Amino acid sequence: MTEQQPAPENPEGDEPIKQRKNGLYPGVSDELAENMKSGWADTELRDLEPIAQAPDTARRRAEISARFPGERLVIPAGNMKTRSNDNEYSFRASTEYVYLTGDQTPDGVLVLEPTGAEGHQATLYLLPRSNRENGEFWLDGMGELWVGRRHSLTEAATLYGVPCQDVRDLADALGEATGPVRAVRGHDAGIEAVLTDKVTAERDEELRVFISEQRLVKDAFEIGELQKAVDSTVRGFEDVVKVLDKAEATSERYIEGTFFLRARVEGNDTGYGSICAAGPHATTLHWVRNDGPVRSGELLLLDAGVETHTLYTADVTRTLPINGTYTGIQRKIYDAVYEAQEAGIAAVKPGANFRDFHDAAQQVLAEKLVEWGLVEGPVERVLELGLQRRWSLHGTGHMLGLDVHDCAVARTETYVNGVLEPGMVLTVEPGLYFQADDTTVPEEYRGIGVRIEDDILVTEDGNRNLSAGLPRTSSDVESWMAGLK
Repeated sequence: MTEQQPAPENPEGDEPIKQRKNGLYPGVSDELAENMKSGWADTELRDLEPIAQAPDTARRRAEISARFPGERLVIPAGNMKTRSNDNEYSFRASTEYVYLTGDQTPDGVLVLEPTGAEGHQATLYLLPRSNRENGEFWLDGMGELWVGRRHSLTEAATLYGVPCQDVRDLADALGEATGPVRAVRGHDAGIEAVLTDKVTAERDEELRVFISEQRLVKDAFEIGELQKAVDSTVRGFEDVVKVLDKAEATSERYIEGTFFLRARVEGNDTGYGSICAAGPHATTLHWVRNDGPVRSGELLLLDAGVETHTLYTADVTRTLPINGTYTGIQRKIYDAVYEAQEAGIAAVKPGANFRDFHDAAQQVLAEKLVEWGLVEGPVERVLELGLQRRWSLHGTGHMLGLDVHDCAVARTETYVNGVLEPGMVLTVEPGLYFQADDTTVPEEYRGIGVRIEDDILVTEDGNRNLSAGLPRTSSDVESWMAGLK
């Protein structure tokens, strides 16, 4: 990586050049400074079309406007975060901001300014093109010759269907503003500091909760993006199966890297840290170290999802026999989890309680544990006391969308105690996990972890499995793997 040069005195003496963290720039001659001002072609993009989701983001802004009449609403994208020294993590805009704008650039802020008793004027505050007159574009560490071209404010207004202004003017504008204000917190400390005396935590949380609940039911654009994410994820799982021999020669990292390649080629990134858990690591729910051995005869629990360019993510899990064939005990446990998942998926339908699919899956798992003699029945007793949770551990699913655990701050009564509606997308992912040191089960069970997870769309008359492109039964998994190898 090229190291940013220390900052010079501003050669023109007008707007100051932002200092880079690692020191001072060497001097810049007057001749070079003058030379860098000219000889640049006009690159303004005049034939842009609005982003595909522009009608949807406009509708979402109208909904939030109707909910909070007469109040100024401030939704930031967030800022770059330091990884170490002067290097930053890859930027991921806040979910609330992306949902309402479609923009993904750092430092952006959406402001909905009340226009009266009803209605708001939306404005996107963004960092504009780098200034070439004062040298910002090549002397500033965030200048375009260092980090790439940005859209002009005119271009951005066309793309997002919202008037755009320079974000560097926003702090003063907010500081002078009067009237009630709500802001989404946790993404931009600078904006929060300006609003300290104008907002309250309770009112701001109401705004965040409302946006989270807006996202419970997906529109057609979102469902299409989730299907894209799932389709790419299916191809990523196929990629992994084809290189399991190379993973055996190296480690779980080979699996992680293989899936990541698919995610970067076809999408933005992975939607969360991939779980590439081989052997007994499959019993650790969120195993993301991915540094263990991959051994023939053991299982691979792969929980991974591609995130699309619009930031919608898949979330799929398959538990695969590394050598292509389940052993007897592996198949027994796998088939039990499959049966539980089938029961859970069947319970996903409009009008059903959100908890129903979890209860249906847990019923099957409890029945299996009693049948195998691992816990004393009857099944009703096991479920009442939650005894199956020693080996099932987690809930059976969650909402899915821009976040892998989407709508996380929605109220309990609208989410986990709510009712399923067409357009909701959720995971169904039961599992059984027998820890390697669990002396309450026979030795042959120990170190085996199985989870099967699919992304399910609630439809008008039932559900649709978005990830049906990946086989689920043990025999189908074996045939699929044999065909890929």
